[in-house]
Amino acid sequence: MATIDHNEQEGEVTRRNFLYVASGAVSVTGAALAAWPLIDQMNPAADVLALASTEVDLSAIPVGQTVKVLWRGKPVFIRHRSAEEIAKAEADDNADLKDPATDESRVQKPEWLIMVGVCTHLGCVPLDVHGTGPDGWFCPCHGSHYDLSGRIRKGPAPLNLPIPEYVFLNDTTVKIG
Repeated sequence: MATIDHNEQEGEVTRRNFLYVASGAVSVTGAALAAWPLIDQMNPAADVLALASTEVDLSAIPVGQTVKVLWRGKPVFIRHRSAEEIAKAEADDNADLKDPATDESRVQKPEWLIMVGVCTHLGCVPLDVHGTGPDGWFCPCHGSHYDLSGRIRKGPAPLNLPIPEYVFLNDTTVKIG
Protein backbone atom coordinates (compact mmCIF):
# COMPACT_ATOMS: atom_id res chain seq x y z
CA MET A 1 0.00 0.00 0.00
CA ALA A 2 2.89 2.34 0.62
CA THR A 3 3.94 1.89 -2.99
CA ILE A 4 0.51 2.89 -4.24
CA ASP A 5 0.50 6.03 -2.06
CA HIS A 6 3.99 6.91 -3.32
CA ASN A 7 2.94 6.51 -6.99
CA GLU A 8 -0.23 8.50 -6.37
CA GLN A 9 1.84 11.29 -4.83
CA GLU A 10 4.21 11.31 -7.83
CA GLY A 11 1.23 11.39 -10.19
CA GLU A 12 -0.29 14.24 -8.23
CA VAL A 13 2.94 16.23 -8.40
CA THR A 14 3.13 15.64 -12.16
CA ARG A 15 -0.46 16.80 -12.66
CA ARG A 16 0.17 19.84 -10.47
CA ASN A 17 3.27 20.76 -12.50
CA PHE A 18 1.28 20.40 -15.72
CA LEU A 19 -1.44 22.69 -14.36
CA TYR A 20 1.16 25.30 -13.36
CA VAL A 21 2.81 25.23 -16.78
CA ALA A 22 -0.52 25.31 -18.63
CA SER A 23 -1.82 28.21 -16.48
CA GLY A 24 1.40 30.12 -17.04
CA ALA A 25 1.26 29.58 -20.81
CA VAL A 26 -2.36 30.77 -20.99
CA SER A 27 -1.50 33.83 -18.87
CA VAL A 28 1.49 34.78 -21.05
CA THR A 29 -0.55 34.33 -24.23
CA GLY A 30 -3.38 36.46 -22.80
CA ALA A 31 -0.96 39.21 -21.76
CA ALA A 32 0.64 39.23 -25.23
CA LEU A 33 -2.76 39.42 -26.94
CA ALA A 34 -3.79 42.28 -24.65
CA ALA A 35 -0.52 44.17 -25.26
CA TRP A 36 -0.51 43.77 -29.06
CA PRO A 37 -3.01 46.60 -29.83
CA LEU A 38 -1.05 48.95 -27.57
CA ILE A 39 2.21 48.15 -29.35
CA ASP A 40 0.67 48.13 -32.84
CA GLN A 41 -0.80 51.63 -32.43
CA MET A 42 2.78 52.99 -32.23
CA ASN A 43 3.43 52.11 -35.90
CA PRO A 44 3.30 55.05 -38.33
CA ALA A 45 -0.04 55.81 -39.94
CA ALA A 46 -0.66 55.18 -43.65
CA ASP A 47 -0.47 58.91 -44.48
CA VAL A 48 2.95 59.15 -42.82
CA LEU A 49 4.22 56.09 -44.68
CA ALA A 50 3.01 57.61 -47.95
CA LEU A 51 5.25 60.63 -47.35
CA ALA A 52 8.26 58.53 -46.39
CA SER A 53 9.46 58.19 -49.98
CA THR A 54 8.67 59.52 -53.42
CA GLU A 55 9.51 58.27 -56.89
CA VAL A 56 10.42 60.73 -59.64
CA ASP A 57 10.48 60.12 -63.40
CA LEU A 58 13.77 61.63 -64.58
CA SER A 59 13.03 61.24 -68.29
CA ALA A 60 10.92 64.42 -68.21
CA ILE A 61 13.81 66.62 -67.00
CA PRO A 62 15.87 68.07 -69.87
CA VAL A 63 19.62 68.65 -69.53
CA GLY A 64 20.33 71.96 -67.80
CA GLN A 65 16.99 72.10 -65.95
CA THR A 66 16.07 71.82 -62.28
CA VAL A 67 12.83 70.30 -61.00
CA LYS A 68 11.48 70.80 -57.48
CA VAL A 69 9.54 67.95 -55.85
CA LEU A 70 8.18 67.70 -52.32
CA TRP A 71 9.43 64.98 -50.00
CA ARG A 72 8.38 64.90 -46.34
CA GLY A 73 7.09 68.45 -46.77
CA LYS A 74 10.47 69.77 -47.94
CA PRO A 75 11.49 70.87 -51.41
CA VAL A 76 14.00 68.63 -53.15
CA PHE A 77 15.92 69.97 -56.14
CA ILE A 78 16.72 67.52 -58.93
CA ARG A 79 19.16 69.03 -61.44
CA HIS A 80 19.99 67.33 -64.75
CA ARG A 81 23.51 68.69 -65.12
CA SER A 82 25.24 69.21 -68.44
CA ALA A 83 28.79 68.02 -69.07
CA GLU A 84 29.96 71.63 -68.71
CA GLU A 85 28.23 71.96 -65.29
CA ILE A 86 29.73 68.68 -64.11
CA ALA A 87 33.22 69.82 -65.15
CA LYS A 88 32.71 73.18 -63.38
CA ALA A 89 31.50 71.46 -60.18
CA GLU A 90 34.43 69.03 -60.19
CA ALA A 91 36.88 71.89 -60.82
CA ASP A 92 35.60 73.56 -57.62
CA ASP A 93 36.53 70.50 -55.51
CA ASN A 94 39.81 72.15 -54.52
CA ALA A 95 38.30 75.59 -53.78
CA ASP A 96 38.34 77.06 -50.29
CA LEU A 97 34.92 75.95 -48.98
CA LYS A 98 33.24 76.48 -45.59
CA ASP A 99 31.96 72.90 -45.62
CA PRO A 100 34.46 70.98 -47.79
CA ALA A 101 33.02 68.19 -49.91
CA THR A 102 33.89 66.83 -53.33
CA ASP A 103 31.32 66.78 -56.09
CA GLU A 104 31.76 63.02 -56.33
CA SER A 105 30.77 62.59 -52.65
CA ARG A 106 27.51 64.50 -53.25
CA VAL A 107 26.19 62.61 -56.30
CA GLN A 108 25.66 58.97 -57.28
CA LYS A 109 25.55 59.72 -61.00
CA PRO A 110 27.40 62.89 -62.10
CA GLU A 111 24.58 64.07 -64.37
CA TRP A 112 22.01 64.05 -61.53
CA LEU A 113 22.30 66.35 -58.51
CA ILE A 114 19.62 65.60 -55.91
CA MET A 115 19.52 67.73 -52.75
CA VAL A 116 17.13 69.15 -50.19
CA GLY A 117 16.36 72.74 -51.19
CA VAL A 118 16.40 74.29 -47.73
CA CYS A 119 19.07 76.85 -46.82
CA THR A 120 21.17 75.70 -43.87
CA HIS A 121 21.18 79.20 -42.37
CA LEU A 122 17.54 79.84 -41.47
CA GLY A 123 15.57 77.37 -43.57
CA CYS A 124 14.64 79.53 -46.57
CA VAL A 125 14.28 78.02 -50.06
CA PRO A 126 17.17 79.08 -52.33
CA LEU A 127 16.49 80.25 -55.88
CA ASP A 128 17.91 78.56 -58.95
CA VAL A 129 20.09 81.25 -60.59
CA HIS A 130 21.49 79.29 -63.53
CA GLY A 131 22.00 81.63 -66.45
CA THR A 132 21.41 84.83 -64.43
CA GLY A 133 24.73 85.08 -62.61
CA PRO A 134 27.12 82.65 -61.02
CA ASP A 135 25.75 79.15 -61.58
CA GLY A 136 24.14 77.54 -58.57
CA TRP A 137 21.54 78.60 -56.03
CA PHE A 138 21.05 81.86 -54.12
CA CYS A 139 19.15 82.33 -50.86
CA PRO A 140 17.61 85.83 -51.02
CA CYS A 141 16.88 86.03 -47.28
CA HIS A 142 20.48 86.54 -46.15
CA GLY A 143 22.58 86.18 -49.29
CA SER A 144 23.98 82.64 -49.15
CA HIS A 145 25.40 81.38 -52.47
CA TYR A 146 25.60 77.67 -53.32
CA ASP A 147 27.57 76.26 -56.26
CA LEU A 148 26.67 73.66 -58.92
CA SER A 149 27.09 70.91 -56.37
CA GLY A 150 25.03 72.59 -53.62
CA ARG A 151 28.11 73.54 -51.60
CA ILE A 152 28.10 76.81 -49.68
CA ARG A 153 30.38 79.37 -51.37
CA LYS A 154 29.62 82.59 -49.50
CA GLY A 155 27.10 84.00 -47.08
CA PRO A 156 26.02 83.12 -43.55
CA ALA A 157 24.94 79.52 -44.22
CA PRO A 158 27.26 77.17 -42.29
CA LEU A 159 26.70 73.95 -44.26
CA ASN A 160 26.14 72.65 -47.78
CA LEU A 161 22.60 71.90 -48.93
CA PRO A 162 21.80 68.44 -47.54
CA ILE A 163 21.69 65.34 -49.74
CA PRO A 164 18.69 63.07 -49.02
CA GLU A 165 18.85 59.30 -49.15
CA TYR A 166 17.96 58.17 -52.66
CA VAL A 167 18.37 55.22 -54.98
CA PHE A 168 18.10 54.89 -58.73
CA LEU A 169 15.46 52.25 -59.47
CA ASN A 170 16.43 52.27 -63.14
CA ASP A 171 17.91 54.74 -65.64
CA THR A 172 14.81 56.97 -65.60
CA THR A 173 13.42 56.64 -62.07
CA VAL A 174 14.80 57.70 -58.69
CA LYS A 175 13.29 56.90 -55.29
CA ILE A 176 13.93 59.57 -52.65
CA GLY A 177 13.68 58.45 -49.04
